[in-house]
Amino acid sequence: MVPLWYVIHTHSKQEVRAECNLRVLNIETFAPQLKVRRQNSFTGEFQLVVKPLFTGYIFARFDLDSLLHKVRFTRGVHSLVSVSDGPVPLSEEMVDCIRGRVASDGFVHIGSSFNRGDRVVIKEGPLKNLTGIFEKEMKDSERVMILLDAVEYQARVLVDRNFLTKAISAG
Repeated sequence: MVPLWYVIHTHSKQEVRAECNLRVLNIETFAPQLKVRRQNSFTGEFQLVVKPLFTGYIFARFDLDSLLHKVRFTRGVHSLVSVSDGPVPLSEEMVDCIRGRVASDGFVHIGSSFNRGDRVVIKEGPLKNLTGIFEKEMKDSERVMILLDAVEYQARVLVDRNFLTKAISAG
């Protein structure tokens, strides 16, 4: 039988453990991840933290008839996403769609997409509440360049893309 993709619900914070143990069984897995900027509550510094795109879930491709029992009893696995008839297969297209969102660095990048000329507001950091015009995304994709509005002049500044939101137009 042809192996199909299934969504596996993992035990809390055990996505990596479940994925490693499934790979030992020669089961193909896919666990998309993203980098999130978090502020350390003690030092106040911002750090990049890697976390699962779908917390508590991973994808696995296997033959249900021959491997269901092994998958269910794999350490780190809580259950398979199911309906009354049993585990629900996921389409290859759906997995490919999610895989297509994975960048060359191996992470999914989520965030508001800005276009050149968009009015933006800085929502965090030392420039909080200042407005500007989006110019371009920098190569590291964590920072963007905006033309900052000031009283007498405009200045180009680099800011963390997570600090921006689109400005609400007043008209």
